[in-house]
Amino acid sequence: MSTARPTRWEQRTAADPQHSTWYVERFRRMAADGADLAGEARFVDAMLPRDSRVLDAGCGPGRVGGELARRGHTVVGVDVDPVLVEAARADHPGPDWRVGDLAELDLPAEGVTEPFDAIVCAGNVLTFLAPGTEVEVLRRFRAHLAAGGRAVVGFGAGRGYPFADLVADAGRAGLRVDLMLSTWDLRPFDDGSDFLVAVLSAGDA
Repeated sequence: MSTARPTRWEQRTAADPQHSTWYVERFRRMAADGADLAGEARFVDAMLPRDSRVLDAGCGPGRVGGELARRGHTVVGVDVDPVLVEAARADHPGPDWRVGDLAELDLPAEGVTEPFDAIVCAGNVLTFLAPGTEVEVLRRFRAHLAAGGRAVVGFGAGRGYPFADLVADAGRAGLRVDLMLSTWDLRPFDDGSDFLVAVLSAGDA
């Protein structure tokens, strides 16, 4: 049984039990209206050859991982919210969608033994973790990466997790920050950026 502290997302859904359903329907409406929801997937896809293995960490209702699967990759998605995972299974069949806390991520123990060529953690997921678990989550990302694999994380400013903390926490977790951008469409990062996309790789052992 999990002994992890509730994530900020779980605290939010406990306070508002309809929040997850609202979140699912919001993106379903956006997709139906023709919104471009594939920016993160395009970014990750450009890093990879066909049929790479991708972990969608904090997959939500499957928007990013589903698109990556359509682009020819093998995708495993993990999210702490069972409502979101059920929506991912319904809307994006094909990937392996699982319920789990990223602070306890251990896919080999669940029979998923192959490491990943890329891990994508989009949608402000890092800011919804249980406070103080960021380094542990990043360590678990590193443990699930294949040799030469990279993790990509994206989140906004003003959400309780300063960008400088991500850089420091990545180092503590054995990850190196290879690239920092301010958007998923490759705009440069600077001191005034209100969003961070960071590409991480395994540092020296």
